[in-house]
Amino acid sequence: MTHPVDVHVGKRVRHRRWLIGMTQQQLAEQVGIKFQQIQKYETGANRISASRLWDIAEALDVPVSFFFEGLDESQKNSPEKPGVPADLMGDKEALDLVRSYYAIPENQRRRLFELARVLSDVA
Repeated sequence: MTHPVDVHVGKRVRHRRWLIGMTQQQLAEQVGIKFQQIQKYETGANRISASRLWDIAEALDVPVSFFFEGLDESQKNSPEKPGVPADLMGDKEALDLVRSYYAIPENQRRRLFELARVLSDVA
């Protein structure tokens, strides 16, 4: 049985890996393990040791505390906004959209943001 903290930490590993465009294989190679182990970590099926979490944090260029951010909020049963998935950053399409958004030059990105805001207000 998976522990909620292990699931949360695994999701944070997956989210960060997706955001920087790294594959499970690439992360596994940097950490010195097999990609199947990364899969187990990301689903929370296997618990990540402190030293391994340290190595993963270095490979993903984040502090270890990154993996625990939002843990308190994820434990609460807050009502979901209509049309927004409960685990927004767990949605691959949303992560791809965020990655693409930040690839746009800043001035164009601001205009796109304003357009999106206007469109969501009329929807």
